[in-house]
Amino acid sequence: MAPKKKTKTRYVDVNVNKGNFVSKLIGGKKTHDFSDVKLLRNLLSNEKARILYALKSKNPKSIYALAKLLGRDFKSVRDDIKVLERFGFIEFHSEKTGKREALKPVLVISKLQVIINI
Repeated sequence: MAPKKKTKTRYVDVNVNKGNFVSKLIGGKKTHDFSDVKLLRNLLSNEKARILYALKSKNPKSIYALAKLLGRDFKSVRDDIKVLERFGFIEFHSEKTGKREALKPVLVISKLQVIINI
Protein backbone atom coordinates (compact mmCIF):
# COMPACT_ATOMS: atom_id res chain seq x y z
CA MET A 1 0.00 0.00 0.00
CA ALA A 2 1.45 3.38 -1.03
CA PRO A 3 1.83 6.06 1.64
CA LYS A 4 -0.74 8.84 1.57
CA LYS A 5 0.48 12.22 0.38
CA LYS A 6 -0.38 15.13 2.65
CA THR A 7 -2.37 17.84 0.91
CA LYS A 8 -2.75 21.38 2.13
CA THR A 9 -5.67 23.13 0.49
CA ARG A 10 -6.29 26.88 0.47
CA TYR A 11 -9.89 27.96 -0.07
CA VAL A 12 -10.73 31.40 -1.41
CA ASP A 13 -14.40 32.31 -1.19
CA VAL A 14 -15.52 35.22 -3.36
CA ASN A 15 -19.01 36.55 -2.76
CA VAL A 16 -19.75 39.51 -4.99
CA ASN A 17 -22.62 40.56 -2.73
CA LYS A 18 -20.66 40.66 0.55
CA GLY A 19 -17.35 42.17 -0.57
CA ASN A 20 -14.29 42.76 1.60
CA PHE A 21 -13.22 39.10 1.85
CA VAL A 22 -9.68 40.00 0.78
CA SER A 23 -9.23 42.65 3.45
CA LYS A 24 -10.18 40.06 6.07
CA LEU A 25 -7.51 37.69 4.74
CA ILE A 26 -4.72 40.27 4.67
CA GLY A 27 -5.78 42.05 7.86
CA GLY A 28 -6.59 45.63 8.56
CA LYS A 29 -9.22 47.89 7.10
CA LYS A 30 -9.90 48.02 3.40
CA THR A 31 -8.17 51.17 2.17
CA HIS A 32 -8.09 50.45 -1.54
CA ASP A 33 -10.78 50.63 -4.18
CA PHE A 34 -10.48 47.13 -5.65
CA SER A 35 -13.36 44.76 -6.06
CA ASP A 36 -12.76 41.24 -4.76
CA VAL A 37 -12.74 39.74 -8.24
CA LYS A 38 -10.19 42.25 -9.52
CA LEU A 39 -7.87 41.61 -6.57
CA LEU A 40 -8.29 37.86 -6.99
CA ARG A 41 -7.37 38.21 -10.68
CA ASN A 42 -4.22 40.08 -9.62
CA LEU A 43 -3.40 37.37 -7.10
CA LEU A 44 -3.76 34.66 -9.73
CA SER A 45 -1.80 36.44 -12.49
CA ASN A 46 0.34 34.59 -15.02
CA GLU A 47 3.55 35.75 -13.33
CA LYS A 48 2.45 34.52 -9.92
CA ALA A 49 1.39 31.22 -11.50
CA ARG A 50 4.89 30.92 -13.01
CA ILE A 51 6.38 31.54 -9.56
CA LEU A 52 4.22 28.82 -7.98
CA TYR A 53 5.14 26.37 -10.75
CA ALA A 54 8.87 27.17 -10.42
CA LEU A 55 8.71 26.70 -6.64
CA LYS A 56 7.03 23.34 -7.10
CA SER A 57 9.20 21.98 -9.89
CA LYS A 58 12.62 23.67 -9.59
CA ASN A 59 12.91 24.29 -5.81
CA PRO A 60 15.13 27.42 -5.98
CA LYS A 61 17.39 28.14 -2.99
CA SER A 62 16.56 31.87 -2.72
CA ILE A 63 14.44 34.68 -4.12
CA TYR A 64 17.44 35.75 -6.19
CA ALA A 65 17.77 32.26 -7.69
CA LEU A 66 14.04 32.27 -8.43
CA ALA A 67 14.30 35.64 -10.20
CA LYS A 68 17.22 34.36 -12.32
CA LEU A 69 15.29 31.19 -13.13
CA LEU A 70 12.25 33.19 -14.28
CA GLY A 71 14.29 35.82 -16.14
CA ARG A 72 12.72 38.66 -14.12
CA ASP A 73 14.18 41.39 -11.97
CA PHE A 74 14.60 40.71 -8.25
CA LYS A 75 12.31 43.49 -7.00
CA SER A 76 9.24 42.39 -9.00
CA VAL A 77 9.71 38.75 -7.99
CA ARG A 78 10.11 39.78 -4.34
CA ASP A 79 6.91 41.87 -4.51
CA ASP A 80 4.97 38.96 -6.05
CA ILE A 81 6.40 36.56 -3.47
CA LYS A 82 5.27 38.84 -0.62
CA VAL A 83 1.68 38.77 -1.96
CA LEU A 84 1.76 34.98 -2.22
CA GLU A 85 3.13 34.78 1.33
CA ARG A 86 0.41 37.10 2.65
CA PHE A 87 -2.27 34.79 1.25
CA GLY A 88 -0.59 31.71 2.72
CA PHE A 89 0.57 30.09 -0.52
CA ILE A 90 4.26 30.12 0.40
CA GLU A 91 6.51 30.44 3.45
CA PHE A 92 10.11 31.50 3.85
CA HIS A 93 12.67 29.17 5.38
CA SER A 94 16.00 30.60 6.48
CA GLU A 95 19.04 28.77 5.12
CA LYS A 96 22.57 29.68 6.09
CA THR A 97 25.44 29.20 3.65
CA GLY A 98 28.73 30.30 5.15
CA LYS A 99 28.21 33.74 6.67
CA ARG A 100 25.22 34.58 4.49
CA GLU A 101 21.62 33.83 5.26
CA ALA A 102 19.16 33.32 2.41
CA LEU A 103 15.39 33.21 2.60
CA LYS A 104 14.20 30.20 0.65
CA PRO A 105 10.61 30.47 -0.65
CA VAL A 106 8.76 27.20 -0.11
CA LEU A 107 5.38 26.28 -1.56
CA VAL A 108 3.11 25.19 1.30
CA ILE A 109 -0.09 24.41 -0.58
CA SER A 110 -0.73 21.69 -3.08
CA LYS A 111 -4.26 22.67 -4.02
CA LEU A 112 -6.21 25.92 -4.49
CA GLN A 113 -9.96 26.03 -4.78
CA VAL A 114 -11.75 29.22 -5.77
CA ILE A 115 -15.48 29.38 -5.07
CA ILE A 116 -17.39 32.28 -6.58
CA ASN A 117 -20.90 32.90 -5.26
CA ILE A 118 -23.01 35.02 -7.56
